[in-house]
Amino acid sequence: MSNPADPGRMLFVNMPVADLERSKAFFSKLGFSFDPMFTDESAACMPVGEQAFVMLLGREKFAEFAKLPMADPTTHTLALYCFSVSSRDEVDAVSAAALAAGGAEADGAEDHGFMYSRSFFDLDGHGWQVMWMDPAATA
Repeated sequence: MSNPADPGRMLFVNMPVADLERSKAFFSKLGFSFDPMFTDESAACMPVGEQAFVMLLGREKFAEFAKLPMADPTTHTLALYCFSVSSRDEVDAVSAAALAAGGAEADGAEDHGFMYSRSFFDLDGHGWQVMWMDPAATA
């Protein structure tokens, strides 16, 4: 096996959504875009970093990959998805955009000095956290 932190490794997180177009519109309002090469009527590839992607999959498409029953994210936590932004102000801006686009606040702001975050639920009930971390704290 290659090095677990291999810089060439890519991460794809597959996430079921009830209405793909509605989810694409929601995440577009948060500043995300979609790679047209890997986006069609059943799936949308949303880059979240240089080598990290969220695949929004219609439930039927997601079921083709899943070997177990699909859980309802409004009643069960499947995972918590976190992405970083470049400033504290951007944390607030992205969170405000999520709420304005129909998302729901999960938690209030968490301020640890070196790290600041806010959490929200997307239109399907998936839990997201947007965070900023002081680069000096990770050095």
